[in-house]
Order: sequence, then C-alpha cells, then structure tokens
Amino acid sequence: MHTLAAIVLGVFLVTAGAAHFAAPAYFRTLVPAWVPAPGAVVAATGLAEIAVAGLLMAPGLRAAGGWAAAALITGYLASHLDAARHAHADRARFIDRPAGIAARLAVNTAYIAWAVAVAITAP
Repeated sequence: MHTLAAIVLGVFLVTAGAAHFAAPAYFRTLVPAWVPAPGAVVAATGLAEIAVAGLLMAPGLRAAGGWAAAALITGYLASHLDAARHAHADRARFIDRPAGIAARLAVNTAYIAWAVAVAITAP
C-alpha cells in the first residue's frame, strides 16, 4: 500500500507542479502580497513539486520524497494563514471566504499527513 500511496502522491504533485505553469495567474493569486516576485515563487514552487514527485517515484528515494513533500506543503500553510487574515464572507471566490480558507487548511493538513505517512512507511 505504501508504494501506491507514494506513486499517487507523486502523480498529484507533478500534476500540481505542471498546473503552476499552465495557469500561473491563478497561482499568483495565492501568493501573499508581502512575498516578493510572486511569478518567480509560482515557478519555483511548481518546479519544486515536480522535483519532489520525482523523489516519490524512485523506490529508494521515497522516504526523502515523503519528507520533502511534507515540508513543501507545510510551507504553503503560510499562504492559507495569510488568506485567513483577509477572509471576508462577501468575497467572490469561495476559497477566499472563511469557509473556503478553513477547507484549504483542512485539505493541506491532510496532504501533509499523507506525505508523512509515505515517508514513515517507505522501506
């Protein structure tokens, strides 16, 4: 089961990483205003997700890939917590409303747990 969980997480991350390049404008909206060069941040995190996916796909590197995925996704919590500071119920996008922010935090926490589970069960 740990192999399947690692591979699916890898596929998820390579897809998310590619999406950073396919729809960079959307991902720039997720970068907090206080972070400089949001375009560069979007590109760097897209590349990081693809690199981490590569680690997860390599059997001997899965534990490192799991820990790297957990660290990378934990870093994204800064974006979600910053969004929580600016959340309003009247925002146009659901993901910018308080319930949307709570959902983002819950989902990312689940992703972190998934990555940690992959890391600790890798041979």
